[in-house]
Amino acid sequence: MILLDDRRDDGVVVVTLNRPEKRNALSIELREALAGALSDTADVRCFVLAGAGSAFCAGMDTRQFGGDRANKEALVASSARAFDAVALCPVPVVAAVDGPAIAGGFALALFCDIRFGSPRASFGFAEARRGIPTPFAAASAALAPAAARDLCLTGRTIDAAEALRVAVIGEVTEDPLARALEVAAATPASARATKARILYAGETSWRRALEREYEELREALLDDG
Repeated sequence: MILLDDRRDDGVVVVTLNRPEKRNALSIELREALAGALSDTADVRCFVLAGAGSAFCAGMDTRQFGGDRANKEALVASSARAFDAVALCPVPVVAAVDGPAIAGGFALALFCDIRFGSPRASFGFAEARRGIPTPFAAASAALAPAAARDLCLTGRTIDAAEALRVAVIGEVTEDPLARALEVAAATPASARATKARILYAGETSWRRALEREYEELREALLDDG
């Protein structure tokens, strides 16, 4: 299975990206599975997003880029569904980052409401060095303006210590999954209402940027040139 979906009795759902041999790179199939898992919020208090193996997520599975028109359309559509599922989830999403969260994997983590990282965690928009525009919407949704601009414009990779300093993560812990589960289990009944306010506040800022980024992604991936 490329995604594990563990629904616990306390209303916490642990969603694990499960392609450890590919550093949990986001294939079309994994993006669709992630979107499906987070779409079912009935009786859910909180989601915890984690990665199997030594990485949280290495970003998009670039081996699937190109191909015929149908494949390109699937790349665009599945990307929008997966990132929207995290960014617009009506219940809190907590990221447990143990290992690298790179490119699209970094964006996934930033769209989570709370993030914990292990000392082995690292973060960066590696696509910037390949000439691909970085997901500023994700960065601006979570970070202070200066940190968002720095990480998006430079594409540099930061370690857990710096990630803590610039609030990419809220805490460095040896076992981020255990810490995420602890926080998720304590999610108050008012969390859905609070999350709705968070999403409403983002409508005039990062959510507009996200819509434009999807348009740019579509142009880039559907380019037949």
